[in-house]
Amino acid sequence: MKAAVVTFPGSNCDRDLAVAFEKAGAEVVRIWHKDSELPAGVDVVGVPGGFSFGDYLRCGAIAAQSPIAPAVKAHADRGGYVIGICNGFQVLTEMHLLPGALMRNAGLKFICKPVEMTVATTDSAFTAGYSAGQKVSFPVAHHDGNYTADVETLARLKGEDRVAFRYTANPNGSMEDIAGILSANRRVLGMMPHPERAVEAAQGGADGATLFAALVGKMALA
Repeated sequence: MKAAVVTFPGSNCDRDLAVAFEKAGAEVVRIWHKDSELPAGVDVVGVPGGFSFGDYLRCGAIAAQSPIAPAVKAHADRGGYVIGICNGFQVLTEMHLLPGALMRNAGLKFICKPVEMTVATTDSAFTAGYSAGQKVSFPVAHHDGNYTADVETLARLKGEDRVAFRYTANPNGSMEDIAGILSANRRVLGMMPHPERAVEAAQGGADGATLFAALVGKMALA
């Protein structure tokens, strides 16, 4: 299984994401935002956390216009897997690979701490290793993590079982306590908490390792 991790100016979790994939057994290639193509054989693209382009305009808005963006979109359109974490989630909404937007936190403060979530669905390659309703803990580190969408979008996400994770104690005001969502084909995941920062006990917990192991396992069986 081959994973491509994209780096933008201001990314700061790209190495963490690459290491998480490698620990799960994936071959990892690193992609610069000015590249225009993904390497052959890529199964999943990782869009990491950080502050791409300094979060100017809107978080993720400039990154979504980078030369690599069309290749990531094409990969998703043909059924490839994509995971966007924190700033990566923001980028994926700006690319319109996922619905909704990430707004300023309700408290208008940067939040950096571990948060507990409930696994809302196990019907995806990303969450198949968990149990439905399982409580997991990942760190968050964001100023604009307040997931916001219109009533119709929220109803569709709920009706199609596309909410991947929900906060048990909402830290940022996200509608419906949403911490992560899936695309319609369930192959694109966007989430604000950082599973790549929770893959070994030395990081304070390893709940995130399950996500990467499940995804790599799915690819190995494909």
